[in-house]
Amino acid sequence: MKLIFAGTPEFAARALQALMARGHDIALVLTRTDKPAGRGQQLMPSPVKQVALEAGIDVLQPRTLKPGLRDEAHLQVLRQVQADAMIVAAYGLILPADVLVIPRLGCLNIHASLLPRWRGAAPIQRAIEAGDERTGITIMQMDEGLDTGAMRLIRPLPLGRDDTAASLHDKLAVLGAQAIVEALDLLADGQLPSQPQPAQGVCFAHKIEKSEAALDFTRSAAALDCKIRALDPFPGCTASWKGMLLKVGGSRALSAAQRPQLRGEPGEVVAIEADGPLLATGDGFVQLCALQKPGGKRLPARAFMVGTPIVPGDRFV
Repeated sequence: MKLIFAGTPEFAARALQALMARGHDIALVLTRTDKPAGRGQQLMPSPVKQVALEAGIDVLQPRTLKPGLRDEAHLQVLRQVQADAMIVAAYGLILPADVLVIPRLGCLNIHASLLPRWRGAAPIQRAIEAGDERTGITIMQMDEGLDTGAMRLIRPLPLGRDDTAASLHDKLAVLGAQAIVEALDLLADGQLPSQPQPAQGVCFAHKIEKSEAALDFTRSAAALDCKIRALDPFPGCTASWKGMLLKVGGSRALSAAQRPQLRGEPGEVVAIEADGPLLATGDGFVQLCALQKPGGKRLPARAFMVGTPIVPGDRFV
């Protein structure tokens, strides 16, 4: 098929590479404008732009596509492509109605959840935070709503109890790339089903805010573990220890029954074990497996404690 591809981060770049490998004609790529990055704050192209440029594909980077604010010449470029479909994956810009109808077969979105659960900006993180047992990829026919379009292909994925936002992102990027290739094969044969999203089970994955990083140790061990994994690596959960704000990485939840001999107030270090300090919570214990000082490197808790001893009785707040 002749395609327009719209996407920005690594998640989308994997799908673009898969479509190219399948032999689709990627006539144009849309991606967000270059952003400053690194200590020098030099403008850096998105992962999708890098893939496109290496493949010799034309790239368009509108700041917005909203009517009244956009450059109308960009719409003319989209129309001139005469694409069969537009594939959208974590693009970052809203596509208005007059853009959605430009491709002959409309726009297909690679969404990182099992819709209608976790519509919105952060489905990967919210699924982990909520303790979901499974997630997946939905190939969705885009409409004007927020992830409300018809479901064309659904591919579930078990959510592991040790998955972080980073590890789940990578799994779903691979699954999303496979799913969109499969969906287009079916679409070309006229065999891609279309199913409206059910009215029940709708929930929204609101954007992750840095203000969510602080840990509240009065919560349950399971909730704390889910939150730490959901915000790993960005923005990373934080807790204050001896006046120093530490970033917390990996974690493990334990019930009170698993350590019946231990007692402590929420946030108190009750033991030092092989994988890191064990802290009391509202109903059990959470082990902090990776820690990072301000301006320092993330280290396994054992390595961190070699130079920065943490002992039973210390408090994290």
